[in-house]
Amino acid sequence: MRISTAQYYETTAANYQRNFNNAIATSAEASSMQRINTAADDPIGAGRLLKLGQQSAALDQYSTNIDNTKSSLSLQETTLTSIGTALQRAKEIALSASSGNATDADRKAYAAELGQLQQQVVGLMNSKDSNGNYLFSGSKTDTPPYAQNSDGTYTYTGDQTSINLAIGDGQSMATNTTGWDAFQQSINTSRTQVSMTSPAVDDGRVVLSNGEVGSSTTYNAKFASGQPYTVSFVSSTQLKITDASGNDVTAEATQGGVVSNTNNSSQTVSFRGIDMNLNINLKSGDTNPDAAIAGHSFQLTAKPDTFNTARSPGNTSTAVITGSTVTDPVAYNNAFPAGGAVLKFTSATNFDLYAAPVTSDSRPVSSGTMVGGNATAAGVTFAVGGTPAAGDQFTAQSNNHQTQNVLDTLGQMVTAMSVPIDNDPLAKQKFQASIDSGLNNLTSATDQLGTAISSIGARGATLDDQTTTNQSLSLANTTTQSSIRDSDPAEVMTRLTLQQTMLQAAQLAFSKITSLGLFNKI
Repeated sequence: MRISTAQYYETTAANYQRNFNNAIATSAEASSMQRINTAADDPIGAGRLLKLGQQSAALDQYSTNIDNTKSSLSLQETTLTSIGTALQRAKEIALSASSGNATDADRKAYAAELGQLQQQVVGLMNSKDSNGNYLFSGSKTDTPPYAQNSDGTYTYTGDQTSINLAIGDGQSMATNTTGWDAFQQSINTSRTQVSMTSPAVDDGRVVLSNGEVGSSTTYNAKFASGQPYTVSFVSSTQLKITDASGNDVTAEATQGGVVSNTNNSSQTVSFRGIDMNLNINLKSGDTNPDAAIAGHSFQLTAKPDTFNTARSPGNTSTAVITGSTVTDPVAYNNAFPAGGAVLKFTSATNFDLYAAPVTSDSRPVSSGTMVGGNATAAGVTFAVGGTPAAGDQFTAQSNNHQTQNVLDTLGQMVTAMSVPIDNDPLAKQKFQASIDSGLNNLTSATDQLGTAISSIGARGATLDDQTTTNQSLSLANTTTQSSIRDSDPAEVMTRLTLQQTMLQAAQLAFSKITSLGLFNKI
């Protein structure tokens, strides 16, 4: 086989170039100690490295999210703990104010301190983080969670949305605690009310408190279906309870309605989950206790729903809603929006009621015309002061008294402590019932607060566990990337030496062979 000189030169040059390129690539590999510097070095390995790099970036983001979540939860836990400390002090104040040694002046001082605690608590509830976001407003981080109403009560203006961050593959965690979960769902034990029906003028002989929910299960199952109840005293030692249909349900009361007529003594009457304080106060000259007490009667009912109303800042008129009352319970239960309503006037007298919030495609749930300054919609009558203008809007949020935030509880206790009761046994008995109610609601609020803190602790433990998992995954990721990408130093140096030697040998062989031409023999 003959090989021409041109072919020889071309073949030798191509082989030399290929070996030179291999040596250059190996030299670059020796410099970086990485086997794959471009996708062409190992397409399959480069693809695996790309996926591993994406996983590594995700793990880094998970680590950042976990650190941010821990920081946020720590601030929330510290704030909630401070609120718990304030509530404990409020309990101590209430117990001191209701002691037999406290005077009106003492209670006035206690009321002032309790008012300061209330402001401290609302300040903590409206706390912000380092970025200026409210801690307990849910997703409405630019809105303070609690706002004071015109009547001194407080309304939660945040939402119930959790802000979640990814902390692992397919796993996320709420970074926030909403005010709804931490404060707004405290069970209200004061859900009933008692009003005297006979005699027409209270003679102070029988004092029956509004009652406290002692058993929510029994209350929910039995109380509502039979109200309103009539509690009447047959004698000084026996009471009778009848339901709305006139059925005698006294057997469900403590001791079948038997009470003590010991003068000025406090006793508890339990009925269908409600515990009521009873005081019989006989007067001098009451030689026949039965005759003095018989005929006293009371009506016992659940507290009716109330409403927090507010005018829209954009209203052009000065009209306001001065009162709201349920006038048609059936229509109210069937039609009034549970999440709040917006009363919108289309003229000075015509109006529509919408479910909040109102959007471009909202449809009214009720419409009507004002009569005598009253606008009745969905079973609720709104008393309107002034003349509305077309386009005026008013918000209305119902309160069924099943729950009560602790700010309102503290406000009610401040009011109770501010009323003089010295030398007035009847007022003292009513004051004690108010304080007992407040203490029960403080306990309920503290329990909910504890649940929120426990939730933060549980999330913190989950974050610690996930951190350990992510670190293990990150270590495995790094090891796998290294096994695919990194080179064996000994193998690389041996290969580089071999390739350099082959280049030198090729150069020498080329030189020798080219010297074998006939022209070199002339």
